[in-house]
Order: sequence, then structure tokens, then C-alpha cells
Amino acid sequence: MMMRFYGSGSHLQVVGDTMGFDKSTVSLVIDRVTDSLVAMKDDFISWPYNQRKNLIRAGFYERAAFPNVVGCIDGTHIRFTGPSIDEPAFVNRKGFHSINVQAICDHEVKGRFTNISARWLGAAHDSHVFRTSAIGQHLENGYQRIGQGVLLGDSGYPCRQFL
Repeated sequence: MMMRFYGSGSHLQVVGDTMGFDKSTVSLVIDRVTDSLVAMKDDFISWPYNQRKNLIRAGFYERAAFPNVVGCIDGTHIRFTGPSIDEPAFVNRKGFHSINVQAICDHEVKGRFTNISARWLGAAHDSHVFRTSAIGQHLENGYQRIGQGVLLGDSGYPCRQFL
């Protein structure tokens, strides 16, 4: 039920009708599964330190000859049906309603997420999402030397010694 809801982007009623459940049951299942996934996020998504960071650096260098890279960063827009409150703030530059999600991944072929920030409305620019994210603030305030590694990002991000 949860997979169908997340994968299809359908309304609760549609998922319930398709699977033979009441809308309230679908809502309850989605809420519980989502809460469980959020509770486990730190077990699967974590910023690399020490030995793991060294493996990622070596992996990026081996794959693309990029030295000292500890992650690639970009934003993506997750589309959804527009809300009735503050609707224009959710419209992104491409003209649809979304949440702007920033993600950082490592060198792995399938890309392991090392950081995700999913709290900004679609109208927010990638540079703003980064600047206000926990990892953005961590790097702005705690970055001391190039040896700590750098992130690769596109032109939507500011040029910094760590980015």
C-alpha cells in the first residue's frame, strides 16, 4: 500500500479503491510507515567521517580522476498537487508545484546518500537550500582546510573552498 502511494503519487482514495481499503486505513498505514522510515534515516543516511571519507575520496578519484571529492550535491523537485495555502511558494521555476530536495551522494555506482535536506518549497533556489541546510552550515562554520574534502555541485551552488 505504501509503495503504491509513494510510487504512483495518487491520492489516498485512489490507492484505497485500487487495493480494496478505506481511505482512513491507507492514511494510517502511510503515516506509520513514513514515521518508521524517518526514525531509521540515520542508519542509512549519514555524513561520512574519517575512514569512510577516505574510501569515498579514493572512489571518486578512481572513477573520474577527481581528487579529494567527498560527495556530489544537487537538488531535485518532488512534484505534488498544489496546496490551497501559500500555493505560489510551491511553484518552482519549471512551473509546477514541488518540494525542493537537496541530496549529496558518494562515489558508488548506485550512489549512497550521505545527506538529504527536504524542507524547502519549490520556489526556493538551490543555493538557499544549501545555505540553510545543516550540512551547509556545518561546512560554512567548521571547514578549515582542503584536506577535509570538497563537494561537486553545479552552477546552482555558490563557489566556496569546500564546494
